[in-house]
Amino acid sequence: MTMLIYISIMAGVTYLIRMIPFTLFRKKIKSRFIQSVLYYIPYAVLSAMTFPAIFYSTDSTVTAAVGTVIAVILAYFKLPLTVVALAACVASLITGFFI
Repeated sequence: MTMLIYISIMAGVTYLIRMIPFTLFRKKIKSRFIQSVLYYIPYAVLSAMTFPAIFYSTDSTVTAAVGTVIAVILAYFKLPLTVVALAACVASLITGFFI
């Protein structure tokens, strides 16, 4: 029974989060500043959720940092996502052997 209550509360909160912007912003947003802020919100939220998970994914923060640095460098050179992910994993693994 308590599980059903938890699921109902989560469904209600999810619905409210999605419904509130539609009720508050009925007209088109004309402000360039607000449009630019709203444009970058998904990227900021994704970064806020991803980066802590990266540094707690291994037992050592050093190996996670090395993998992150390698991933950022390879992503800067616009390599495919699979190459970036595999290189970051391998770099983290190799660093773990030396620590």
